[in-house]
Amino acid sequence: MNLARESIELLEQAARILWFEGTKHGLRDREWMALRFLSRANRFSRTPSALASYVGTTRGTASFIIGELERLGYLERKRSATDKRSVTLSVTQQGKKFLVRDPVNVLLEAIAVLDDEVKIRFRDTFRHVLDHSDAVEQRHHTDVCKRCIFLREDRANTDSKTTAEFSCRLFRAPIAEAEVDLLCTSFEHHRQ
Repeated sequence: MNLARESIELLEQAARILWFEGTKHGLRDREWMALRFLSRANRFSRTPSALASYVGTTRGTASFIIGELERLGYLERKRSATDKRSVTLSVTQQGKKFLVRDPVNVLLEAIAVLDDEVKIRFRDTFRHVLDHSDAVEQRHHTDVCKRCIFLREDRANTDSKTTAEFSCRLFRAPIAEAEVDLLCTSFEHHRQ
């Protein structure tokens, strides 16, 4: 019995829920992936080029996906306040409501019933696999800011309270505490 091979075969079967032929609830799999990603992405990753990177497609295909999601009212495009040449993508309220129909929810529900310790091991196992494949393939996957080498945390003690301020060294910008759990396509994990 080859446990690694068995694990990959099971992963392939679970992936069929994420990657499917045709449409589900009016969206193709990459449109679902884009909507899902943009609902969890930090402000630096809500751009057409970051979306193309995440989905693993060309910028032209990403533009088509963005156009479709805009046409359906699930996404809006705004000029960047800091760089007038770029745009920021945001999931609309209608898009957030539509995510309730996301085909991936069946997997979320199956994982949600597991004990917290099992969920943590499950997540960390996938992170280990991605970290290892990134090292071998010399690439970077998307992950949360709090695990990134670019996140800087400054702790301050004031009036018997410990507060933390965060910043991104890559973008040279402050990060709100709520943002450290969001996805970033510029993520780079600590290499050992």
